[in-house]
Amino acid sequence: MEKLIITAALVGAEVTRQQTPYLPLSPREIANEAKRVRDAGASIVHLHMRDETGNPTQDKAVFAEAISYIQVETDLIIQVSTGGAVGMTAEERVQPVTLAPEMASLSTGSVNFGDEVFSNPLPMVREFAQVCQTYQVKPEIEVFESGMVQNALNLVQQGLLHDPLHFNFVLGVSGGMPATAKNLLFLLDLIPPTATWTISGMGKHQLGMNTLGILLGGHVRTGLEDNIYYRKGVLAEGNAPLVERLVKIAKHLERPVATPEEARKILSLRQK
Repeated sequence: MEKLIITAALVGAEVTRQQTPYLPLSPREIANEAKRVRDAGASIVHLHMRDETGNPTQDKAVFAEAISYIQVETDLIIQVSTGGAVGMTAEERVQPVTLAPEMASLSTGSVNFGDEVFSNPLPMVREFAQVCQTYQVKPEIEVFESGMVQNALNLVQQGLLHDPLHFNFVLGVSGGMPATAKNLLFLLDLIPPTATWTISGMGKHQLGMNTLGILLGGHVRTGLEDNIYYRKGVLAEGNAPLVERLVKIAKHLERPVATPEEARKILSLRQK
């Protein structure tokens, strides 16, 4: 098996300080949290940003501030979100890609998010993929439903995505594909053999899906964006404890954890 890449999704767009006091909000707090997860064993940080009132923002300047701190203080791979928050325009959502980070998320279809819709019409998906090409940013293809895999493969045929692809299977979202071993194995049968993949389990499914990903030779995402609890009823005291737990599990399963530089090679990222 390849070494294990751990992604830490530090903030997200939905979690609030009312739900957990450990949520970082300002660029400085997010950068401090990035340093902690790097020390804990993460190789990638998946970034959302918040404005001064704590609301989601895709403001390029806010991303740039946090990224500047993280790049000076760590060797982490920075992956910006193009998902933003439900209701944002395409122009808002794509802003941080123009900072030319190493990676960006790319959702390749629409999905229900509880009572809301995370809208990703295919013309917009193609536009985002083209922006990633322009700025030499590797997309992480976010898959909430199986049809999103085929949409990504269609983008390859259109010259908008290129092998080797990297997928993130996001399972357990209310309205999306349930977080089950059977569903993960089904999705793995759909992707090219040259592709790499990460598994993200929402809420109570995070630890189980992450452990399954380690066993199957994939990579894993953890963090407060997806789950605020360390165990039932006990809040995780930040993102680092969630990363540390996966490092321990990987060690017990004899799966070495990748450094950021090793992760860059595994993911075929552009040479810095």
